[in-house]
Amino acid sequence: MDDFKQNARSAAAAMRDVFPATPLLRNAHLSERYGADIWLKREDLSPVRSYKLRGAFNAMRKHPDVELFVCASAGNHAQGVAFMCKHFGKQGVIFMPVTTPQQKIQKTGMFGGDNVEIRLIGDYFDDCLRAAQEFCAETGGHFLSPFDDDDVIEGQASVAVEVAEQLGQVPDLMVLPVGGGGLSAGVLSYFGTDSQYIFVEPAGGASLRAALEAGKPTRLDHVNTFTDGAAVGQIGSRTFEVLKGVGLANTLTIAEDRLCTTMLEMLNVEGIVLEPAGALSVDALKDLGQSIRGRTVVCVTTGGNFDFERLPEVKERAQRYSGVKKYFILRLPQRPGALKDFLGFLGPEDDIARFEYLKKSARNFGSVLIGIETRDPANFETLYEKLDKHGFTYQDITEDEVLAQFVI
Repeated sequence: MDDFKQNARSAAAAMRDVFPATPLLRNAHLSERYGADIWLKREDLSPVRSYKLRGAFNAMRKHPDVELFVCASAGNHAQGVAFMCKHFGKQGVIFMPVTTPQQKIQKTGMFGGDNVEIRLIGDYFDDCLRAAQEFCAETGGHFLSPFDDDDVIEGQASVAVEVAEQLGQVPDLMVLPVGGGGLSAGVLSYFGTDSQYIFVEPAGGASLRAALEAGKPTRLDHVNTFTDGAAVGQIGSRTFEVLKGVGLANTLTIAEDRLCTTMLEMLNVEGIVLEPAGALSVDALKDLGQSIRGRTVVCVTTGGNFDFERLPEVKERAQRYSGVKKYFILRLPQRPGALKDFLGFLGPEDDIARFEYLKKSARNFGSVLIGIETRDPANFETLYEKLDKHGFTYQDITEDEVLAQFVI
C-alpha cells in the first residue's frame, strides 16, 4: 500500500509537466441544499474533459520502450490515449465502433493528430475490443485497457492525491462513479480506510453490484449505453480485486432518466456541462440525504464530453422522470367537435407536445398519439378525471418501454 501511494504521488507530480491539477471547487448550491460541505473534483475540466488521460499518461510513462499503443474505446479513453500518444511521440491505433458519434471520432483525431490511426470496427464495443486484441497479437502492440490495468489504476489514483492536497485533508466521504472500476480502485487504494465511500452506477450498467452479489466479475445480460463510459458490461478483474470488500450497502444504482434531471440542473443552475457518467456522483446526493449533513463530501465529476445534439433527449427523459410529460394513446370519436372537446379538457398549464393520428381508417374511432407537457404532475390527474367523466378511452404509455421505443 505504501508503494502504491508513493507511485501515485510520483505519477501526479509527473503529470504537472503535461497538464495542471483539475480544480476542487466547493459548491455552495449543493452544500446549502444538503447541509454539508460539498466539493466537486472537476475532471470535466481536464484537457480532454475527463480523467481518462491520467491512466493513459501513467501507462505510457512507465513503458518508455513501447512504440505502439492500442486501445478500444468509444469515448473518453480513446481521447486520453490519443492525447498522450501525441505528447510522448508514440504511435497509437484506436479501435472504435462504427456507431461512434462523429464528434467523438473527430475529437480523438484532433488530440492525436498524425500519431494515431482510428479504425472503425463493428456496431458494438465488444466487436472493436476483439479486433484491437487480435491486432495486438499480430503486431506486438501494447494493449491499453481503459480500466483493468495496474498502471492505469495507479494513474487514476492521482485524483485522490490532488484531492488531499487541495482540500488539506482526506474528505469524510468520496462519491465515485463506477464503470470498469479504474478510478474507484485507484482512489480506494490511495485513501484506504481514511475515508468512506459511495460507489455509484447507472441502473442499466451496474457491473460492480452484479460482481459483489456473485462474488466475482459477472457479465451483465444487457447494458443500457446511455451513460457511455459508466455503462460497462463487466467490471475488471484487477479492479474488482480492490473493490470486492466494499459491501453492497456502499453502492448506489441511479436510474438513467433521473440522472438527466441532475444534468439539466447543473447546466441551468451552475453552468456546468456534464456527460451522463459525469453527473452520477452529484445525482447520488439525492439518495444520501441526511446521512451527509455536516460532513465533508467530494463528488468526482468524471467527464464533460457531452454532445449537445443529445440535449433534447436529456430534457425528454428528465421531464418523463419528473412526471411533467406524458404520452398516451387516445381513442378519439370520429364525430364533429370531438377534438374540440378534448382540447377543452386541457388546463392553463398543459401544452400539447405531440399529436399524431395512428389510425384513420376506423369508422367510429381514431387512435391518436398524444404528448402533453405541464408544470405540475398533479395536472394529469385532473385531465384524466375529465377524460373518464366524458367517456374517452386512453392508455398511458409513458412507462411502456417497448411501446414507447416504437411510437415516441
